[in-house]
Amino acid sequence: MIGGRVEQEQSALDALHKADLREAYERGRRDERAGRKRHPLLMTIVFLLAAVGAALLAMAAVNGSFMRAGDVVDQQLNVAAERAAPAARNAAGDAGQSLRDAGRSIGNRAETAR
Repeated sequence: MIGGRVEQEQSALDALHKADLREAYERGRRDERAGRKRHPLLMTIVFLLAAVGAALLAMAAVNGSFMRAGDVVDQQLNVAAERAAPAARNAAGDAGQSLRDAGRSIGNRAETAR
């Protein structure tokens, strides 16, 4: 009778020990996960940089060397810059004109409100 009781107590202690161990393990996992939170913007930038790197490696493989792949990328960037510059100037000019018009409109409203 006493032996059975000791075994029950030991079994209960083992169960408590396992529960405590499991809870400590889960707490450690939560703490570690909380310490490694990732910022979405940073992860996006890292992903984009990795994609650009993969594209450059693919271009180097297609063109036979990194130098020729770099030349292709430089040419494409120059074409994009040449096309973007006039569009940016026009957008800046339009924005400036819109601001001037808005300023005049506010000035006119202020004069008519007096």
